[in-house]
Amino acid sequence: MAQNLHVSFYGFMVKHLIFTKYFPVFALIGSFFVTAIQAQEHNFTVSPGEEKHILNLPATSSLKKPDLPELKNFYSVLEQTLVKRGKKKEDICDEKDMVASRILREYGSVFLVIDTALPPPVCMFSSSEDVEIFQKQLGIEKQIFDGTVIELQPVAMKALLKARTEAIFEGLSITPRDGSIAGRRGFSETLRLWNSRFEPALNYWLKKGRLTQEQADKLKALPMKEQVKEVLQLEKQGIYFNSAFNNSILYSVAAPGTSQHLALLAFDVVEFENEQVREILAKHGWYRTVQNDRPHFTFLGHKEEDLPNFGLKKIVNGNGKFWIPNT
Repeated sequence: MAQNLHVSFYGFMVKHLIFTKYFPVFALIGSFFVTAIQAQEHNFTVSPGEEKHILNLPATSSLKKPDLPELKNFYSVLEQTLVKRGKKKEDICDEKDMVASRILREYGSVFLVIDTALPPPVCMFSSSEDVEIFQKQLGIEKQIFDGTVIELQPVAMKALLKARTEAIFEGLSITPRDGSIAGRRGFSETLRLWNSRFEPALNYWLKKGRLTQEQADKLKALPMKEQVKEVLQLEKQGIYFNSAFNNSILYSVAAPGTSQHLALLAFDVVEFENEQVREILAKHGWYRTVQNDRPHFTFLGHKEEDLPNFGLKKIVNGNGKFWIPNT
């Protein structure tokens, strides 16, 4: 009997030593199988060393990535939108025309405004009369902001008033920049603003020796559309016409007859540098859609998360966030 007890005790000690020595191995193997099962359930792969993180996942966790809106091509969306309005792309813009096609590429987001607003009929008005005829078709709403008369299309104004109300509630302001032209503009205002960049740039490049007096005189004498075309050609050579002479004039001011303000769907904001103000405006359908024109906001009326579905892509640079045509 003593011998049997000795054998039993010896067997117990051997099993105890084996279990103690190899327990970490058993635990690791068990952890691997649990991890593999959870990975299969959640449909993802596991890298070595990640087991301890996965084992702590809550039972209800979902690792499926949220569906992101598809970034569509701007021209494709524009064509579909125009068909619904009984138009074609060539009705609003001659793509063979270098100026018109560039304008559409830079400012074209306004053509994708919600259906309760009226987009401009063309990407470039040719005269004051054409602008006046279009603006007479609009149901213009007038409001006084901080002593300044602002005119916009009704649906755009309604959204802006809601944004201003929310901003005030948050202790912020949304105020017009540069007076009444922060909203509605006529053809003459767009011409004046163009010359406020064109003429100083012309003198600057004359002094720098990049342009001759003969070239400058010729530029001044050109019909407006031809002048815009020549300016854009010069910019390809690094002769820029914006206020700082270091970028395209189209990022500083619109060419005559092309401004989104002519459609009463744009508003220039004093507080454009305030991120919270920009977020409030975006919440109500107002976005910056002209690259590097920081104070300028365009009314589109769509939710921000839906903008890629309308062919607009988000770019972020030193001047902030902009939604521009994805061409």
